[in-house]
Amino acid sequence: MAQRRSGSFRHLRRRRGLFAFGAAVAAAAALVYGLSTPSSSRSLDEALNDGEALPAPGFELPVLASGAAGQHTTRWRRAAADGQVRLDELRGAPLVLNFWASWCDPCRAEAPKLAEAWRQNAGRGVLMLGINEQDDRSNALEFIDKYGFAFPHVRDDTRDTARRWGMTGMPETFFLSRHGDVVGHVIGTIGPRQFERGLEAALDGRPVPSAEGGARRSLD
Repeated sequence: MAQRRSGSFRHLRRRRGLFAFGAAVAAAAALVYGLSTPSSSRSLDEALNDGEALPAPGFELPVLASGAAGQHTTRWRRAAADGQVRLDELRGAPLVLNFWASWCDPCRAEAPKLAEAWRQNAGRGVLMLGINEQDDRSNALEFIDKYGFAFPHVRDDTRDTARRWGMTGMPETFFLSRHGDVVGHVIGTIGPRQFERGLEAALDGRPVPSAEGGARRSLD
């Protein structure tokens, strides 16, 4: 009986040891994954400032308004055909992503300049996409019409995408290469030179340091 109990205890200790080893492996794997997966714009900004481009955090968002997509019209129409757009469906097109809301004063100040920047650069092979944050749909559509936002837009009703990108305020503009890497970021209202610099980065795939733009409104 004593031998049976001793064997049972040894078996239990082995099981506990295997469980502890498995937990350690899982924790190490989670740490590696966390280090290799961008979880905030701060980590993206750190990479950009070190001359490194990181893969953009993915999203799948409902279409708010279709618009002119320049040379990537077919790609956009295919992506938006079901009323939802995944970021990876747009891979192959250099992207400009602008986060905005109709209730954001700095976004209103930025809007005419952004609309003009798109009109001037629509033929350069880039796709511009607006991401509307926690907004009333009718107000957002009125904003698009008022400021002549001819490019496509999607909606981030829950703010999950903004959180995933590490945003703390609006507007913010990200530039992505055709391979889906973040190569530029402007925090706050964007100026013409910053837009041109980010656009060049998106087109040639070479990262540029993140930049402080003008005013922005906190998301808190």
